[in-house]
Amino acid sequence: MSESIFPLLPDELCAATGRCHFKGDAATAQIARARFGAGAPAPLVNNEAGQLVLGAVFVAAGARLWAHKGGLLAIGDGTILDAGVEIIAWSSVTIGKNCYLGWDVLVMDTDLHSVGGRPLVNKPVVIGDNVRIGARAMILKGVTIGEGAVIQPGSIVTRSVSAGAEVRSPAAVVKGHLPSA
Repeated sequence: MSESIFPLLPDELCAATGRCHFKGDAATAQIARARFGAGAPAPLVNNEAGQLVLGAVFVAAGARLWAHKGGLLAIGDGTILDAGVEIIAWSSVTIGKNCYLGWDVLVMDTDLHSVGGRPLVNKPVVIGDNVRIGARAMILKGVTIGEGAVIQPGSIVTRSVSAGAEVRSPAAVVKGHLPSA
């Protein structure tokens, strides 16, 4: 048995199921090398006239990938998108090689709609190689995460992160004081 290109997952979980729900423009989607995990709901890959480029990646059940018109979503080899990951690319979202995105991670380069009469602003997101992003973290528009960085679970990342850095969410402040334990 050959060793998996996904070192964080057992080989039996990485078997290609070929099962995803694909919507949109197949002509600009390169997804043949991706492996889709079993379970429900099947991963959703939505290409609304954008460009979708998936290397040899593992996409777990419940994940949703969306390339909007004119947007680019590119993910490098060896990257794992765990259950419930959602990636929205209206401008550009690029994820490097050998990354791990935990359960329910949200990555988006847009606010999806304008607010209060202000124009919609989309800004690219770049995630370097070997980045680990914990469950339910959010990576928002305009962020670059450097190679080897670690984003702890529940973090909301609104500014760029240096290579090798670790991001943790601070304690919540409620009305000027920390909540009592």
